[in-house]
Amino acid sequence: MSPKLTSKGAATRQRIIEGAAAEIRERGVAVTTLDDVRARTGTSKSQLFHYFPEGKEELLLAVAEYEAAQVLEVQQPQLGRLTSWAAWQRWRDTVVSHYEGRGQHCPLNVLISQLGRATPGAQAVVTEMLRSWQDELEVGIRHLRDHGEVDPDLDVERTAAALLAGLQGGVVVMLSTGRIDHLEAALDVGIENLRASGNRR
Repeated sequence: MSPKLTSKGAATRQRIIEGAAAEIRERGVAVTTLDDVRARTGTSKSQLFHYFPEGKEELLLAVAEYEAAQVLEVQQPQLGRLTSWAAWQRWRDTVVSHYEGRGQHCPLNVLISQLGRATPGAQAVVTEMLRSWQDELEVGIRHLRDHGEVDPDLDVERTAAALLAGLQGGVVVMLSTGRIDHLEAALDVGIENLRASGNRR
């Protein structure tokens, strides 16, 4: 377990992580070295290994956690306010705009690929991000259900999981082809099906 950090130590560690994230976004994970990170963040070698004693792999995992948090952060406040169909549309537009702006470059995807998707640390980062994301969607769907907007017998967890899976599939296609229309279709159809459930009662 990592030692408990002082507020100053935590700030220094976070500065290193954010600096490494910026370096990786600009240069790519394969060519970014610890020396590059040290130069960018103005930290010494001893400082870097104090906060990341296992070296580059530990730092990359911390950057992956940071990037995973950013995936959710850029969707706020829309993701946390899925209380109407207009709100769902605003969230949909936010997601599309974010990934359209990224193009075929997704820092989190690159980092997880570098770390190896099968490694426990990388799996944990992705699992936690998806769980938090799905939790937010479930809250929004429950709100719609409680206000009579969707089928009262709707399986909230499975519906949120399906919507998120479709979204992620659209992202994968976009990263492979550069085309955003699959992501748009996954979101549009998912929300349309959710809305249609209320009309079938």
